[in-house]
Amino acid sequence: MDPEIDEFARSFTEFVRAMSRVADVGRSSPVRDLLDAHLGEDSSALPVVTETFEPYDLPNVQVAFNAYLAVEGRTHRLIGLGGSQRRWMTLSEIVSSSEHAGVALGAVDYTNVPISPDETLACVAFGVYLTEQAGTKLAVLVRLGDERSGEPGLSLEIVCRERDAALAMLTELRALMVQYNVFRGQVISFGESRMGHMTLGPIVFHNRPRLERDAIVLPEGVLEQVERQVFGIAEHRERLRAAGQHVKRGLLLHGPPGTGKTLTSRYVAGRAREHTVVVLTGGGLGMVRAACALARMLQPSIVILEDVDLIAQHRAYGELGNPLLFEVLNEMDGMAEDADVAFLLTTNRADLLEPALAARPGRVDLAVDIPLPDADARRRLLELYGRGFDLRLSDADAVVSATAGVTASFMKELVRKSALAAALRNGGDPLVVTDEDVDASLRELLDEGSALTRVLLGAGGDRPGTEWLSAEPQE
Repeated sequence: MDPEIDEFARSFTEFVRAMSRVADVGRSSPVRDLLDAHLGEDSSALPVVTETFEPYDLPNVQVAFNAYLAVEGRTHRLIGLGGSQRRWMTLSEIVSSSEHAGVALGAVDYTNVPISPDETLACVAFGVYLTEQAGTKLAVLVRLGDERSGEPGLSLEIVCRERDAALAMLTELRALMVQYNVFRGQVISFGESRMGHMTLGPIVFHNRPRLERDAIVLPEGVLEQVERQVFGIAEHRERLRAAGQHVKRGLLLHGPPGTGKTLTSRYVAGRAREHTVVVLTGGGLGMVRAACALARMLQPSIVILEDVDLIAQHRAYGELGNPLLFEVLNEMDGMAEDADVAFLLTTNRADLLEPALAARPGRVDLAVDIPLPDADARRRLLELYGRGFDLRLSDADAVVSATAGVTASFMKELVRKSALAAALRNGGDPLVVTDEDVDASLRELLDEGSALTRVLLGAGGDRPGTEWLSAEPQE
């Protein structure tokens, strides 16, 4: 916005407020009358304590309020406010305004927000709680900002006789937000909202992946390393802490595109059922601070940073450095050593990573190479991806040999194309895939015109397995 226009808007807003205050002199205010009656004195003369939260914490504030109000001996009443001016006014201004200024008693504003991939919670978006316990009375305005108000945050404004009572309430609410946090035990990501997913501002809820262990085809011992680093430490964290050992850990999965790094991280997220999993990828990498704050609060937790080379390149690649890189490093360094938080990073370009990210203990303790599948792995991949139909190959070894140097993604696409070729060739059930289907699919993938496809699948621009093209189709 133009600075002059912005300054005019602020000045005009103050002018409107001043005119409203002048016009309200001598007029009645049902809102003030109600608060005066509840608090037992002139509410306009009482202190107001304000606390702000991230908008995505609205459900956490709501569940905290629900728990707070459920304490034995506490009573409450929830009232709404009506009028077009209410969203532009502080609680003090609302108390001082009359009904004629555009603020009066009305209905409570609610909004439904997601609290899991398939659940929502009705939350107060604009309303006033009147609470009492053992003679202590408070009035709390809950306000969720919006585009109209120009204040997108979430705020609580508390008016009461004693400021310490308001601070005590906020302290209790903060503790309850941690205890009943709706993100605990969830798989969430930070980034743009995506169609078909339950989203809460920048947070997207995901169903926990369900991947069997045998769906991860890696060289012997590799997956065991990952499991030991993530789950072994979590299982023995108390004994390790007692022995003075840190449990915060970092794991880097590196290797060519399409070899299974993302699949491995999904397996980890699926198996870690007691963990809160926070995924950062693409534009969401810029929210690493908020993600790490959640991970710290909701441990045991796992922070997955996909394609970290997009932000964690060597400092020399930018004249002014990379602020996102510094933020990642600071957050990893700032995590307490006894925090049960695992950082799982993936990259296709380990050579571009800032050396400090991988070399300093406490940032990354273990780097695991996820290589191109060898002959045994390619044979296992054929079996894995061919489980859903009848795969009849007279010479599976020939396919394995012809696909030397390709990735797991290439093998998956080869099987899918072969299944499609079989379906188009024969419309009956069950689906039977033969050498003819695999041969035709491999020829198509290795064709000169499919060079970009091979790059996207991780096979590179070369044409591996050209000897397969000379094989005669098997009936």
